[in-house]
Amino acid sequence: MADTFRGMWVVAYRELLRFISERSRIFSSFAMPLLFLVIFGAGFNRIIGSLTPGVNFIQFMYPGIIAMTVLTNSVMSGLSVVWDREFGFLKEILVAPIGRSGIVLGKAVGSAAVAVMQGIIMLVLAPILGVSLTPLLVVKLIPMLILISVSLSGLGILIASRMRSQQSFQIIVQIIIFPLIFLSGVFFPVNSVPTWLAVISKINPLTYGVDAIRQLFLGREIAAMGGAMGGNFAIGVTVFGHTMTIIEDMLIVVILGVILLSTAAWSFSRQE
Repeated sequence: MADTFRGMWVVAYRELLRFISERSRIFSSFAMPLLFLVIFGAGFNRIIGSLTPGVNFIQFMYPGIIAMTVLTNSVMSGLSVVWDREFGFLKEILVAPIGRSGIVLGKAVGSAAVAVMQGIIMLVLAPILGVSLTPLLVVKLIPMLILISVSLSGLGILIASRMRSQQSFQIIVQIIIFPLIFLSGVFFPVNSVPTWLAVISKINPLTYGVDAIRQLFLGREIAAMGGAMGGNFAIGVTVFGHTMTIIEDMLIVVILGVILLSTAAWSFSRQE
């Protein structure tokens, strides 16, 4: 067991070193979230206005942008697996005295650490956007980001376990990431869209990660006020008439993570 944890730490530490040493990657990881926040926020804020009492479109979208940052970097963590395979380093890892599940967990932990750091850095924008930020909120947010990033990194590792080139991996990931982002409620309340779109959005697991972070930032009081003034724009995903709480949202994310990481470990166990 000690060897397994030591191997996990080595794999995770290597992911951190790679991220820190690549400054272009650090910059590019913030480019898309900031682009969405600036363009969508500036373009739609006046048109859409307040989605709930006291919450404008930018403030509504901001928690989703944090979740999107974590998603993108977590799923893209699988790129390191493909890179290692192309350059032969993956063979050295596979023959090391560590279980395949330890390799998967090490990759997931390393990518999660990177994604969480990027999500925390995005908090710098909160005061500028008029979003209330307290030390207690940050303390509650960090475990949520860890669970979301570890869970979603399993998706990237699972895809990477079957890819043979970085180009193929990036194409597949882009095809998967954008539907996950746009159907997760980052840019619109999933309770106020047509039925067919609401069903698809509520099947999307990222929806619950976005909803949990949004409830943490905007609070249940605002959600209740929004519900009292129409209900369609209330914060909180409604499933079969039940409004999900933060704990229930995170439970769905954790279940998804266990499934994805277990499947990724099984896929790695079949690697030669």
